[in-house]
Amino acid sequence: MRKSILGALAVLAVGGIGTGVLIANAQPAPPPDSLDDAAPHHHPHGMGWMMRAQHWRDMREHGPMAPGTFALLYRQQDRQLAPADVQKIAEGFLLWNGNHSWKVVEVAPASDGAIGFALATQEGTVIARFAMDPHSGRVTRTG
Repeated sequence: MRKSILGALAVLAVGGIGTGVLIANAQPAPPPDSLDDAAPHHHPHGMGWMMRAQHWRDMREHGPMAPGTFALLYRQQDRQLAPADVQKIAEGFLLWNGNHSWKVVEVAPASDGAIGFALATQEGTVIARFAMDPHSGRVTRTG
């Protein structure tokens, strides 16, 4: 009887050690102390360049903000933009990119239904001209 109890204890001990090893290896890595200390993403098969390419594709699709950042806002099919709206959007674009010296000028409806505007220096020198579709919000450079 004693031998069978010792045998059962040995089996439990070996099984417990094996289970402990599996659990220890299955634990996720602890989170970094800060986002600056985050380890770079490396694929185990040396495919880090593919991961970086995927990251850039994701950034191009979603922009600088993660999807869902402004989840309460619904994007309308027809934005129904007026010239004043286009001016605000263009000014917001300049501010978003940190440009406090240029200004938006010559905002007016164009003959093709788009709304034209120009970016100018503080002195009034036009740098570039654009047109925005009032329905989709798509911007095209015209000059």
